[in-house]
Amino acid sequence: MHWDIFCRVIDNHGDAGVCWRLAAELAARGESVRLWMDDVAMLSWMAPQGAPGVKVVHWTGPVPAAEPGEVVVEAFGCDPPPAFVARMASLVPPPAWINLEYLSAEDYVERSHGLPSPVMSGPGAGLVKRFFYPGFTPRTGGLLRERDLAARRAAHDRAAWLRQWGITDPQAQVLSLFCYEPRALPDLLEQLAAQDRPTHLLVTAGRASAAVHALQAQDRGTLRLHWLPLLTQRGYDELLWSCDLNFVRGEDSVVRALLAGAPFVWQIYPQDDLAHHAKLEAFLAWLAPPRDLRDFFLAWNDATPAALPRLAIADWRACARRAREKAETLPELVAGLARLAAGEARI
Repeated sequence: MHWDIFCRVIDNHGDAGVCWRLAAELAARGESVRLWMDDVAMLSWMAPQGAPGVKVVHWTGPVPAAEPGEVVVEAFGCDPPPAFVARMASLVPPPAWINLEYLSAEDYVERSHGLPSPVMSGPGAGLVKRFFYPGFTPRTGGLLRERDLAARRAAHDRAAWLRQWGITDPQAQVLSLFCYEPRALPDLLEQLAAQDRPTHLLVTAGRASAAVHALQAQDRGTLRLHWLPLLTQRGYDELLWSCDLNFVRGEDSVVRALLAGAPFVWQIYPQDDLAHHAKLEAFLAWLAPPRDLRDFFLAWNDATPAALPRLAIADWRACARRAREKAETLPELVAGLARLAAGEARI
């Protein structure tokens, strides 16, 4: 089938990351994909080689007079252009129209996954879109994971990957930092500098590096800072596979951290009304971490006035392994989307 995926970039690491992974994996499974994005600049470093079967369209102003494919995916409720929707409505049968929603472990995801939403007005009046919710139970859309992910992870040479950053001590502990601007960041750096073994912190480009630079942080004690360039999606996976603990943020990276199987701490996207705290609690209920790791999550997300607990990476490994095993039993998102699209196309 031919797929049209629409993406408005709000956070270029998250929205674009999910949509590119989806488009590339659909194409890897033999589908033809047109990815419409209002900001394509980040693909130059996120996916510089592109992907066979994926055509990227810069979505600005009037859209080209393109014939809609059999499936139209609007990512995160971004609303395809009215002219494109009018073309959808003119086709018999119309395309399967799917709204790919945000990831959450909250209860409403099971209730809402797959529900139809009749379009009552506008150029798409009379059409029906369906909601597709990623999630953490068998009754959701599950998680996005590529067919070759496990093989790539098993073939990864951690020592060789770390050597490119000058990290050769097998006794050293290595952490990655991909974050917004957590209040607890100074406390984390203090902890890392006081570790009793060499500690390397690989700081991702963008907001994480800006937050660390703003603190005028530098190598001290046992802590060594490494400033990473912008990484491709596969390069980011390799970073996660190479670290003893990963600090991740947003939706795409928490899924990749889960599938990496190493301990991680998630900074959820902060919202002004603190709705993200309920989302975090739901995720922690699924993760079932030990008490100190749960407390670390809460402090890192400003969800408690308590101080940042002490790092206990070795004690958190069993939780990370269990989480990966649970994640790998969940529905596979791309296959689920394809089944829903095929069913809708036959209606």
